[in-house]
Amino acid sequence: MTLEHPVARNVSPMPVIVIGADTPMGNAVVPALRPRSGEVRVFGTDPDAGERLRGMAKVAVGDLSDGSHVGGAAIGAFCAVVIAAAAHDGRERYFAATPQAVFARWADGLSDAGISRIVAVGCPDEVPEPDPLIGAAPEYVFVDTTGKSRETIAAEVAGLEAATSLDP
Repeated sequence: MTLEHPVARNVSPMPVIVIGADTPMGNAVVPALRPRSGEVRVFGTDPDAGERLRGMAKVAVGDLSDGSHVGGAAIGAFCAVVIAAAAHDGRERYFAATPQAVFARWADGLSDAGISRIVAVGCPDEVPEPDPLIGAAPEYVFVDTTGKSRETIAAEVAGLEAATSLDP
C-alpha cells in the first residue's frame, strides 16, 4: 500500500534500519528513532560517520549500491528508512551507476530481507519513476522533504516508523 500522509498509531518497538544514515538527513532521523524504536541499525559508506553513530545504533558500513549487503544488514528489521539523497550524492557506488539502479538494488535487498515497511525520505525529484521501492514491502510511504526542516521530517519519519499501520 502506498500512502503520502498516513495516520500514525503507536506500536511496540520493532527493529528499524536507516539506509543512508551518513547523510545530513540521516543524521537527523537516527536520533529521532531513539528511544521509540527497539533496535536501530544504520547503513552508510562513511566509516567515520559509522563510528559517530555506533553509540546509538548497530552500524553497517559498505557500498550502498550493493543490494545484497543492504539486505543482509536489514534481515530481521521491520522497517527500512531509505534516505533518497544517498543514491545521488558524491559517494562511490560500485554495483549501480545511476540512482534508478541504486533504488532497484535497495528494493531487491529489502524485499529479500523480508522488510514489512519502507519509509522513503527525499524530494520528489530524488525518487526515480517508476519507484522500484513500491512493492518491495507490504507497506510503503514517501515523505516529501520539500520546504520542511530536518527536525520536522525526522519527527514525521519516527511517527511513521512507530505506527501500527499506515492505513488511514
